[in-house]
Amino acid sequence: MASEPGTETPEEVADPIAYFLDDQRYHGKSERTLEAYDRVLHEFDSFVRSRFDGAESLRDAGRRECMAWVHSLRGEFESSTIATYASYLNRFYDYMTRVGVFDDNPMALVMEEMSESIDTDPTRRDISVLEIRSFVGSITHPLERAVVVTLLKTGMRVGELCNLDRRDLRLATPDLAVEWTPRVELDRRPSSMFVSAEPARGATVNGEERTASNKRKRDTVIPVDDELRRLLLEWLAIRPDSVSPAEPLFLDTRDSWGERLTPSDVRYIVEKHAREHGWYRTGGGTTENVTPHYFRHFFTTHLRDRTGDRGIVQYLRGDVASDVIDTYTHNWGDRVRQTYLDCIYSVSP
Repeated sequence: MASEPGTETPEEVADPIAYFLDDQRYHGKSERTLEAYDRVLHEFDSFVRSRFDGAESLRDAGRRECMAWVHSLRGEFESSTIATYASYLNRFYDYMTRVGVFDDNPMALVMEEMSESIDTDPTRRDISVLEIRSFVGSITHPLERAVVVTLLKTGMRVGELCNLDRRDLRLATPDLAVEWTPRVELDRRPSSMFVSAEPARGATVNGEERTASNKRKRDTVIPVDDELRRLLLEWLAIRPDSVSPAEPLFLDTRDSWGERLTPSDVRYIVEKHAREHGWYRTGGGTTENVTPHYFRHFFTTHLRDRTGDRGIVQYLRGDVASDVIDTYTHNWGDRVRQTYLDCIYSVSP
């Protein structure tokens, strides 16, 4: 039977994998995600026990054991799959180190070495900014256009977009008869959007139980340029009253009128327009179909090429890199906002 988090001391944790999975379940991770972690972690545990004398558990694994395991996966899996499995192991060790069960994370250096040699994204459809403009130009509904452009210009995940509340947006709205109080984190950061690391499925945030989790490791403030601001204002001008006291930013305007958009709603919107544009086919995979996650890939690739600054892209994506992210957090106006505004692409025709 699973124990409550925090009831065991580090010395009492007999099964680190079960301990980790229990904690992740309380954090709102889906059963599908937990099953993937369970499988990969047990496979690594078996590899360590069978290949290295004296290694009796995951506690005994070091950097060389981790490197040997990654090497053993080559030839059997695609590079993107190997990167995914490595990230599972890295997150496991990182978490267990943070809670004091393990002394260190042997995967940390391995991940740094892998970052330049493994492409975590498979080869995808190559779409230019001009083609994206044509795509956006074909979307006429204010909600759907605002959702698609928010994904394209922020790189956030579907769950993160759905978890946005109106308080997470700071915009000047002189021509709209609507007002709200933005988060304090957005003080002195005009035209900006706050993406929290807090929401988790099943947790109550801002007075509403969430059905999707935010996967980013750190809170992020993303600039809103004039183009996105205009489209958000067009949406806010017709946005219905919210069913939830949390005042979600994006609300359903169809069968679930006034309720928070769900990840399946957003995927449907993107799939519908991608099909009409010839960018989605039933049975097509990630190399062919344009999905919400494709927009995250598009954002990462194009903004990194335009800025030449991987740190800013890491910050905006909410990726792990505490020292880098802290630098951009404390110098947001000059290092993030100005660079972003100078380099972000236009997606309107």
